[in-house]
Parts: sequence; structure tokens; C-alpha cells
Amino acid sequence: MSGKPIRILAIESSCDETAAAVVEDGRKVISNIISSQIDIHTLYGGVVPEIASRKHTERICQVVEEALKAADMTIADVDAVAVTYGPGLVGALLVGVSYAKGLAFAAQKPLIGVHHIEGHISANYIDHPELEPPFPCLVVSGGHTHLVRVKDYGEYEVLGRTRDDAAGEAFDKVARAIGLGYPGGPKIDAVSDEGNPEAIAFPRAKVADSVYDFSFSGLKSAVLNYLNSCNMSGTEVNRADVAASFQKAVVDVLVEHAMTALEEGGEKTFALAGGVASNRHLRKAFEEACAKRGIAFYRPAPIFCTDNAAMIGAAAYYEYIKGVRHGLDLNAVPNLKLGERI
Repeated sequence: MSGKPIRILAIESSCDETAAAVVEDGRKVISNIISSQIDIHTLYGGVVPEIASRKHTERICQVVEEALKAADMTIADVDAVAVTYGPGLVGALLVGVSYAKGLAFAAQKPLIGVHHIEGHISANYIDHPELEPPFPCLVVSGGHTHLVRVKDYGEYEVLGRTRDDAAGEAFDKVARAIGLGYPGGPKIDAVSDEGNPEAIAFPRAKVADSVYDFSFSGLKSAVLNYLNSCNMSGTEVNRADVAASFQKAVVDVLVEHAMTALEEGGEKTFALAGGVASNRHLRKAFEEACAKRGIAFYRPAPIFCTDNAAMIGAAAYYEYIKGVRHGLDLNAVPNLKLGERI
């Protein structure tokens, strides 16, 4: 590279946040605008795909304009346009991909499609400029639970993934069952402070043929069975105890699998990413587990844990300097696998 800063305008619309950001050299966030739909979807107890797509359509022009304005730039000042093209809700993805293609074509800028999970992993580079691959990373969000070995920028080995519900999805379903509502993760995190995490012995699922894979549907069912049993017997349910015990069951499994991967791989660096990575109890458990083993632990600030475009810009930078470019035939791929190239 010539030494000139590389500035990328990034767009994210994979679920229910319409986001745009300008990122310099993959590490410096110049602007980061997020328009959340959480208030709308709370009315329905979860994300409604058709509504999410419509709201992205309504907001994307303004969000991109706000990101450029906050960066004190125009589209002519950026070097490339990046966009999440999978995985995610297909309608939501299509809004971002279509807009990014039109913008890149009109401004004659290179187009770079980015994998959403790769974006979450790359969020760590923003808060920790010293972090370099290789390292293992646990990505925990509403739609994904992946234990990944980051071999290099853009090169990943998936060690384990959920076989059913993602951890964040389980949080949402359990929160709904105990009357906390949506979004479940932050609400369970908060109410757990008032509960006893040892009050109820919920199961820690193991996947027989893969030590690194996760399964949370059985845990979710155990919580529902417990609530049903209490209801049938007339026993009062202590929501804080249920929340705390459920959360500890999830955290224990996530930490155990990650530490097993670290011990077998011999790495001395570990990173956490994704929306659930902002959970205070999960962060504390990893801090303690890593400190006990002399492992350097990295996690993004909460603003970069949730879906955002800054993380997409960070990931796109490393694609850009490797010469990765996408054509105007780029399409949304809702089930895109990590490491898969389209």
C-alpha cells in the first residue's frame, strides 16, 4: 500500500439494525451510525422479518448520509463500499446489498461483500489495535454460536457451532417464558443479579460426536418443563432464580468449550464477539477463566458487540488490501457459511 489511509464506507442490515460507518485502515472508526428497530419488534416479542425489511428501506438512505456527514466526508472521499451479504434475514440483507451496489456503481467505487460473523470477529480489532491472528474466538449472538480459530485475516476454521438454538435465541425464548419480554439477553442479565445461580440444576448439554459443538434446545426445554411443573403444582416461580440458573448453565458451557479449545490448541490469546458478548456475567466468567490460565482475553466494547457497520468496515479492510472485489451480481446469501466465498 502507498501509506495513504484506506477509508471504507460500510453498511449492515442483516437483521433489525440499519447501520453505516466509515472505518479507516480496519481499526479506526471515524463514524458509526446505528438505527435500531428494537422498540417496534418488542411489540411482537421478536424480530418480524417483513417489518425489518420495510424499516431498513425507510432508513438506509438517511443512515448512510448521517455516517458520511459525521465523518465529514462525501462518497468521493472513501476508497470502497462494503456491505454484509450474509448470513441473516434475506429481505433485510437485500436492502443493504441493493443499496450498496447502487451506491458503488454510481460513485465508481469498489464493492466488497462481508460475512456477518467475520464482522463480529473483526470488531475486536477496533478496540484492540494490538490484536493480531492467530487466535480462537467465540461468536455468541441471537442467531449464531460459533467457536472459531482465526488463522489469519479472512481465514477461519470453525471448531464448533450450535446444533439447534443459538445462545442468544435461547435467552430470548426463556425471557419470554418467564415474562421478561424482548430482547431477552439484557433483561435476563439484569434480573439475574437478584437471583441465585445455584437455585435450580438445569442441564449442561454435551454433543456426543463433537466436543466443541453446542446445543441449547434441551436447556430451553428444561426451563419450560420446570415452569410447567411449578404451574401444575401451584409453586411460586422465582423469576430471578430461574434467570440466574439458566444464564449460568449457558455461560458454563460456553466457557468450558472455549477453554478446552485453548488447552488443546496451546494458544495464549482468546477473543469474544457477538451480541451476547456484552452480557456482564459471560464477560466476567471469561475474564476469570482466562486470567487463571494466563490467557490474554479480548472483547469489544458493548457498542461493537451488537450489530453495527463499523465491524463490517474493519473486516472489509483486510479483504480490500488482499484485492477482494465483488461485482454487481452480488446477492444476499441468508445461510452463508463462515469462510465460504461467493
